Amino acid sequence: MDSREALGSWIEGPKAAAERMGADFGYRGERLGLPEEGSGSMAGPGRRIGALLVDGWLCSLVAYGMLAHGSAREANLWNLPLFFTVTAIFLATTGTTIGKRLFGLRVVRLGGGRASIPQVLLRTFLLCLVIPAAVWDRDSRGLHDKAVGTVEVRI
Repeated sequence: MDSREALGSWIEGPKAAAERMGADFGYRGERLGLPEEGSGSMAGPGRRIGALLVDGWLCSLVAYGMLAHGSAREANLWNLPLFFTVTAIFLATTGTTIGKRLFGLRVVRLGGGRASIPQVLLRTFLLCLVIPAAVWDRDSRGLHDKAVGTVEVRI
C-alpha cells in the first residue's frame, strides 16, 4: 500500500485510511463496555464542551457579581478557585454539575456508581490544568478521566 494512503488524505483523515486498511474502531465507549446509544452511553465531545462552557460561565457570573462586586480584575482571580470548588462539590454529591445536567451528562466510575471524593478532587484539579482534559483517546475520553478511572455518560 502506498504510504500516502496509510496516512490518509487531509480531507478524510487518518481514521478513514485506517478503516480502508481493515481497522475496526467500533463505537465510542465500546472498549469500556458502555452501550452504543441511550442512557449510560459515552457522552460526545460537543455535549461535554457545552457543559463545561455553561459551568464556566456560571462561575464567572457568580465571581463577578457576588465575590468581586463588579470588579473584573478580582473576578478573574476568583473564577478558577470557584470553578474548582463548585465542580468538586457537585460531582462528589450528585455526580453532575449544572452544565452537565443541562446537557444530560453525569460522571461515573468505569465499573458504575458515583465517583469517590478523591477521584472527584483529582479529576477536577486535572480539568483545571486544561491540558489533561484537552488530550483525548479514541473514545473521546480525556486524560483527566483516564487518570482517575471515570467516564462522562449520558443520563
